[in-house]
Amino acid sequence: QVQLVESGGGLVQPGGSLRLSCAASGSSFSINGMHWYRQTPGKQRELVVGITSGGRTNYADSVKGRFTISRVKNTVYLQMNSLKPEDTAVYYCNLDLIVAGWANEYWGQGTQVTVSS
Repeated sequence: QVQLVESGGGLVQPGGSLRLSCAASGSSFSINGMHWYRQTPGKQRELVVGITSGGRTNYADSVKGRFTISRVKNTVYLQMNSLKPEDTAVYYCNLDLIVAGWANEYWGQGTQVTVSS
């Protein structure tokens, strides 16, 4: 069993910064990929950024130059700078894991990010 725990969301003014974290724990596993998604009411969940096990990153155009994904062991971070009101959403981490030889996808519980003055 694997658990993902997200933290770091909150309310920030436009132009401010937040750092989200997502820690994976539990059964022995290896990580194939780590992603951050976000979702606003009435819209589909969208990919913000992903990072492969080899360190290759893929950012949505809307966040390039402002957001940075990083990983330390089994924790993935999303550093968000120069935040805009349109970045307001629930952010979810998503991990592609190999557990007991099986590939599975795991989601965090989501954390609210609100950018407002």
